[in-house]
Amino acid sequence: MATRFDISSLTREKPVLIAGPTASGKSALAMEIAGAQGRKIVNADALQVFSDWRILTARPSKEDETALPHHLYGHIPGTDAYSVGHWLREITPLLEDRPVIVGGTGLYFTALTEGLAEIPATPGDIRAEAMHRIETEGAAALLAELDAETAAKIDRQNPMRIQRAWEVLTATGRGLAAWQAETGPALVPLHRAQPIVIDAPKDWLTPRIERRFDLMLKEGALDEARANAPDWTPDRPSAKAIGAAELIAHVRGELSIEAAREAAIIATRQYAKRQRSWFRARMKDWQVL
Repeated sequence: MATRFDISSLTREKPVLIAGPTASGKSALAMEIAGAQGRKIVNADALQVFSDWRILTARPSKEDETALPHHLYGHIPGTDAYSVGHWLREITPLLEDRPVIVGGTGLYFTALTEGLAEIPATPGDIRAEAMHRIETEGAAALLAELDAETAAKIDRQNPMRIQRAWEVLTATGRGLAAWQAETGPALVPLHRAQPIVIDAPKDWLTPRIERRFDLMLKEGALDEARANAPDWTPDRPSAKAIGAAELIAHVRGELSIEAAREAAIIATRQYAKRQRSWFRARMKDWQVL
């Protein structure tokens, strides 16, 4: 059941975790808590780590970053691969200060609170093959080739998760589920944190998504797209930023701004739906706002 929230109920002795779907207001809540309790803010969003899409990924503004200490935002070039393993290594020294950790990437939070399997990195040629097949054959083709244990557990509506599982099986000869069964200890077990997940019903969230995307356009998202367009490719790590492909298509003359806006908003709604599904399935023990 969702509850009202009182910042004074938080102890300074434990880190605060804030998860929520895109456009749900989690960054504003993190700022409020960090400001009131003198905490740092640490990013837990897989797309906000990249440097080339500040506006489109809704990274904190330069003013917000000046007002309060922010970490792991925009520090990775958009051409560089970045995984949950990278994130766990980078967040480890920041945990001593018991920060506010905020974002929409559920996998980051579950890895932080439940542990992460040490899976070898995927070779570039296998990743390229996986992306090509996803684009040409669809995720269902890769799903059909997974081992039975992984296929039974995976989120079948998430092409990125299917691609990752196929890459692991192809590269290592072992299914993702087998690797996950060897998960190491958690950096922050849930009982040592103050976990909050924002419940954002579809009817409440949809107009916020639309308003925020229009604000992004006003604040310069098209300029970001123009800056990225010359060497942008769909396999670039930061290319998964929601709306990037649509805005790139517009600045290249392939889509009208109206069509790009509509497609980007639809993609954002679909992404929010996947986030809500993850949170409801994996964060049942979190405090719900």
